[in-house]
Amino acid sequence: MLTATPASNGAPADSAAKADRGAAERCACCARAAWYAVGRAARGEGRCRSRPFAALNPTSRRHLRRTSLLSNKGLAVCVSFRQFSVFLVETHQFSTGSRAARHERESSPTPQVRTGRVFWLETWIFRTFDGCAVVHRLRLVERKLATVLFVDLVDSTALVAGADPEVARRRVTQFFDRVSHCVTTHGGIVEKFAGDAVLAAFGIPQAHEDDAERAVRAALAMLDSVAELGLEARVGVESGEVVVDEADSTFATGEAVTLAARLQQAAGAGEVLIGPHAYRLTSGRLQTEDVGPLDVKGFGDRIWTWRAEAVLDGALKRGGVAAPLVGREAELELLQNTYERAVRNRRAHLFTLYGDPGVGKSRLAQEFVEGLEGATVLVGRALPYGESVTYWPLAEMVKSAAGITDDDPLEVAVEKLRESCENEAIADLLGLASGVLEAVKGERSQQEIAWAAREWVERMAENQPLVLAFEDIHWAEDALLDLIEHLAEWVRDAPLLIIGLARAELLDVRPGWGGGRLRATAIELEPLGREESEQLVEALAADGPLDADALEALLEKTEGNPLFVEETVRMLAECEGRPLSEFAERIPDTLQALIAARIDRLPPEEKTVLQRASVIGRTFWGGAIKELATEVEELDSVLDTLLLREFLVPEVRSSISGETAYRFKHVLIREVAYSGLSKSARADLHERFAHWLRERAGEELLEIRAYHLDQAAALIAELDGGPPPELAHEAAEALETAGRRSLAREAHRSARKQLLRALELEPTLERRYQAARAAWRLGDLPAVSKEMERVRAEAAEEGDRWCEARALAALSEVALNRDADVDEASRLAALAVDVADANDYEPRFDALHVLNTGAWWRGRLTDSERYARDQLALAQEAGRGDLESRAAIDLAGVYNARKDYELAAPLYARALELAEQSGSIVARGHALASSGDFAIYREDYDEAQRQLEEARALYEEAGVASALGRVLYRLAVVAWHQGDLDRAERLSRDSIRTLAPLEDRGTLCEAQRRLAEVLLEKGKVDEAERYAEAALDTVGPQDMTSRASTRSTLARVRSAQGRFDEAEKLLREAVGIIDETEYCAFGSETLQALAQLLRDRGREDEAEVFERRLEGIRVASSAA
Repeated sequence: MLTATPASNGAPADSAAKADRGAAERCACCARAAWYAVGRAARGEGRCRSRPFAALNPTSRRHLRRTSLLSNKGLAVCVSFRQFSVFLVETHQFSTGSRAARHERESSPTPQVRTGRVFWLETWIFRTFDGCAVVHRLRLVERKLATVLFVDLVDSTALVAGADPEVARRRVTQFFDRVSHCVTTHGGIVEKFAGDAVLAAFGIPQAHEDDAERAVRAALAMLDSVAELGLEARVGVESGEVVVDEADSTFATGEAVTLAARLQQAAGAGEVLIGPHAYRLTSGRLQTEDVGPLDVKGFGDRIWTWRAEAVLDGALKRGGVAAPLVGREAELELLQNTYERAVRNRRAHLFTLYGDPGVGKSRLAQEFVEGLEGATVLVGRALPYGESVTYWPLAEMVKSAAGITDDDPLEVAVEKLRESCENEAIADLLGLASGVLEAVKGERSQQEIAWAAREWVERMAENQPLVLAFEDIHWAEDALLDLIEHLAEWVRDAPLLIIGLARAELLDVRPGWGGGRLRATAIELEPLGREESEQLVEALAADGPLDADALEALLEKTEGNPLFVEETVRMLAECEGRPLSEFAERIPDTLQALIAARIDRLPPEEKTVLQRASVIGRTFWGGAIKELATEVEELDSVLDTLLLREFLVPEVRSSISGETAYRFKHVLIREVAYSGLSKSARADLHERFAHWLRERAGEELLEIRAYHLDQAAALIAELDGGPPPELAHEAAEALETAGRRSLAREAHRSARKQLLRALELEPTLERRYQAARAAWRLGDLPAVSKEMERVRAEAAEEGDRWCEARALAALSEVALNRDADVDEASRLAALAVDVADANDYEPRFDALHVLNTGAWWRGRLTDSERYARDQLALAQEAGRGDLESRAAIDLAGVYNARKDYELAAPLYARALELAEQSGSIVARGHALASSGDFAIYREDYDEAQRQLEEARALYEEAGVASALGRVLYRLAVVAWHQGDLDRAERLSRDSIRTLAPLEDRGTLCEAQRRLAEVLLEKGKVDEAERYAEAALDTVGPQDMTSRASTRSTLARVRSAQGRFDEAEKLLREAVGIIDETEYCAFGSETLQALAQLLRDRGREDEAEVFERRLEGIRVASSAA
């Protein structure tokens, strides 16, 4: 029977459990609410046999509402596990000690032995719900970047065939033992044994930045180890995102597991095959052979694979893109000066380079050592795992100096070592420290090894300077750190520079590192500035400079970290033309591994806070974390620690009054922390934060709240097939309101996205219209056509004249600009005027604008003037300055076409004044663009460029693509007149790229013909022909101006090709078209071109006819 309180006999008796019980009771209300709903679903009950819903406290009721929505679907078992895992993420991420201690508690048969909060809650759940069968254990789900290794014994059938079963079993057991030993010594875990195969994982339960390298090292060690048994194995290794059931679980699922198994099956005896992700993560650390793509069962595309042959130790250089050194000139000079001082004084000097992961410590050291002449350089890297790794960096240096390779037999290695050392005692001690002399009996003290190392270093540096570079000394054991300090202090009469590369964590274990020494220097590398980052991107982008959007996204994501820049550029190169949005969402595997390892090393409470904060965003508030991480008791202390560890930085100001704001130091820290949360946990946390935000900030931060509700709905839909109706309704309402706000401030791209999502979650006619309206404002004519047609039909059916009139006005603009069908556009515009109410000004104004433009296209300037005056009167009646500005522009255009500049000029000025007063970004853009166009006619090209560039910036801010395409075309015209053909070509191409997807034929044809003119001027006749013909195909049949201009341009191309008859025919057609209109301003160039062509062909009499007409236009223009 369900009850709302824990059973009295469920409390553990030991004192540790009593101390924890209070904290557990604080989160019990969440469990009551969650399992109230699950219990109903499990029993199929219509109502619950517990105390009334109203009797529960507010927190319980809130959780009950959330879980009830899911339980009503009847998915008892599935829902219970997902919701229960979310419940545990909400309430407690417990630190339960070592794996051995945890196993002892979980396997103990008595409650008294199993202490802690987890057991108390688990016991309470079972006793409260009478041992409900759907609950087996408390579960967490976490996502991780891990590396999976599959190893299988080769020809195991032959091994057991005809052999004594006990002997065969012993041999297989020895194989398993050797393999397990290799896995564990390299920091991995053995997940399971399956037949003769072993599955191991690296990065579970705790991630390390070099998990992929560890896995390959372990794989190569396995081959050697099992070979000693007279056996052979084959190994497959792949990395990727996996899901684990608990923070400390070793059971993982994901594509990487399957692919590692398939690679193992494809490997030959004694081979290690690695997949693309593992290869990328180990780039520069392995000696590999490219195997090429393999057909892998279960994978649609062929998988590229590599054969791992050896690990490259002691190399500062990393693989991948060759990154130049940028922005480190001062640090490099300091390092060089320090080296010269050590050489000059023949004394040891310790130089420590501190810096965050990826900031460029190794790259700076590499640049330094590559510039040295006449010096011996030895490199070693400290490892955080494995056996006998205390002196590993020293071992790498000794082996490198002696020429010892990993495949040298023991006697050969010993001989090489003793040849490289004059003193046999030194050789033996170094051999013991480096693992070469594993057979030496007895042990040597740390002091003896330090003495031997000092003697060896001094003798190495007798004849030429010596540089010892120790990488990653924050991983080093105390003995190695003592050795480095001993060398720096006691090496005498030797030009020695010791370089230590470390993160700030070194100072946690050695606060006095390098302190108190006269010959010690320490510097910290800071991230690059924006200008330096741009230089690095430019140097790395092999395929040419990135476009502005890609560059901005890259700089925002990488924030001056050189490795982040390098890896992101490489990832972008691998995108192979895929959308930038896809690139922006991804994190390079190398960076994810690096950052995830840092996060996994945090204590549980700090990791919890970091992950919960990541749900909120780059910036978050302390009060929100209290809501999302209720189990963290000393939250302020945890936040302070994260500030000290430089995961977070304080925000100077908070957008919520009374709330302390924090920010992730780097955007990638936030993204990686978020990626570790399960999708079910993300969904719940997004929703809870949205509710906190509403209570704390009201409607002030509505857009942020809408985003989080949307994320919650999307995640639940991905998991369960659809969001709960209540959540979908709440998210849709918030998104619609946010979309309207975005439209009001002319953030059209944001508005479009928000309104489309609101429509998807909960369709209504109003939302459909608003989403289509956002597309209209963006100039996305294909979307407007499709969506407004549906709005029109639904509005007519429902009798909604308000929506129907607006839909008709929008469709009339589509018919004009996309279809170039003036008749249909005029018909739809007239319908819009008829349908709209008398006081519904906006659709009537838009319809009049279309009628005006249609008349303009036909060259009927008298009709165009009438419509423009009607627009002006309507805008003044409505009191809308933005509409009045647009009407003034339309009217001024008529006077401009008649070359009546005295009437046009004050209207353009008035339009700009009204636009400024209206506060509308788009209205200001229209006024500046039209004023710039007017300056072109007046041949004031500098003023035209100034105004058009300002309009361009406004259109970019508002996201009005169609208007942006038009202003780019006008800027190309300015550049043409200024003689800057390269700029004119670039702007024309930009205009075409912008307008072509929008199918805006009215301006697209002009941009195409302008590009043809530029290309012709640059001598690119064939390409000019292609664009001139495209322009003629694009122009609408009733667009009289463009029909004439495109023929004139193609005529110029035909003349350049020597096809004069065709050129003349095209020019006469253009003149005939102009003659059918009232245009005065647009016939001059065509008449001049035709007259010149006729004169060049020796037909002076005919040429004079057109020259007299041209002179008449000039006289009339002067009189005006």
